[in-house]
Amino acid sequence: MIYQGDKLVCRKCGFEKEADDSEELVIKVERNKEDVPVIEGENLKTLPTTKAICPACGHNEAFWWLRQLRAADESEVRFFRCTKCGKTWREYD
Repeated sequence: MIYQGDKLVCRKCGFEKEADDSEELVIKVERNKEDVPVIEGENLKTLPTTKAICPACGHNEAFWWLRQLRAADESEVRFFRCTKCGKTWREYD
């Protein structure tokens, strides 16, 4: 949060709140567990590929990438995108 005049403004989402020294500001960020980070466009061509069976079309090749979704002390999550149909899924351990 940053001060803009007499308001606090979130740098990420633009949420605004009147600045008041007498109250404590608590911000809770909610994230849908089904959200999958998506990589699109020209970036796909630079990703490595691996043998993985697509759950949608059965094709056996997919792009893959790693993403840290939780705390730094937890392992990364591996995502796949089918090179044929474009279906994106994650690997669960």
